[in-house]
Amino acid sequence: MERALWITWYGLPADGREAYLAWLHGKFIPKILKKTGVLWAAHYAAQPQPLPAGGKPRLRHTDDPSVPAGNGYILIFGGKTAHAFANLLPHKLQPALSAEDRKMLALRIGERVNIVTEEDHAAGPAAKRREGKMALAPCIQLGSFNAGLAHDDEILDWYANLRLPTMAKLPGCLGIRKYVSVAGWAKHIVLYEFESLAARDEHFPFHDQAHPEMAAWTDTLVRKLIHAPGSPNVATRLWPPAKSGGTTKMKPR
Repeated sequence: MERALWITWYGLPADGREAYLAWLHGKFIPKILKKTGVLWAAHYAAQPQPLPAGGKPRLRHTDDPSVPAGNGYILIFGGKTAHAFANLLPHKLQPALSAEDRKMLALRIGERVNIVTEEDHAAGPAAKRREGKMALAPCIQLGSFNAGLAHDDEILDWYANLRLPTMAKLPGCLGIRKYVSVAGWAKHIVLYEFESLAARDEHFPFHDQAHPEMAAWTDTLVRKLIHAPGSPNVATRLWPPAKSGGTTKMKPR
């Protein structure tokens, strides 16, 4: 698989949304996929999540007004390395954009970007049901957060010795990938892949209930984190559309 991701979170107005999606899926994504080192793309719509029991979430989110708050849509490109995206940074990409490109990109609300490189990954029990070699799952959960130097060692320990091994056994999970940031607000990014939103909702929220010691460690750690707006995002794939036996328009390695 790829070693790096270029992730963009953003919102869209109701007016012009359908035209934007047609342009993104039909023109912009194929244009970016032609760039050297860019391997695949996937576009998701975030799904609203219910409040936990009691209505008091344990997760904290940044209140920094300088952090863009868009999270209704998530666009992800996979690259051979993070350097594949160096020539796609805004000041380099802008001169090559058409008037239509500029018009459509201007519709994005609260755009936030991270470029990340892989720390580690684990395959889940549903990995064999992946639609194609480089296809992201129909449903993802995407966490983006900071913790500060005081807690980075514990984050490393927790993902290596608890979360990745646990997801490798979770029904409906295709896999989990842990990333660290090259550019962007969040230092830590974690991408979970599920075969469907229903499978995620059935298995993930309760996966540690049978292991009190695991649940206690998780509860202690997550309270130390500061998440990006909307994180963790649960989202379902808009593009490429689901296709039995494979996915469409994935760039070969």
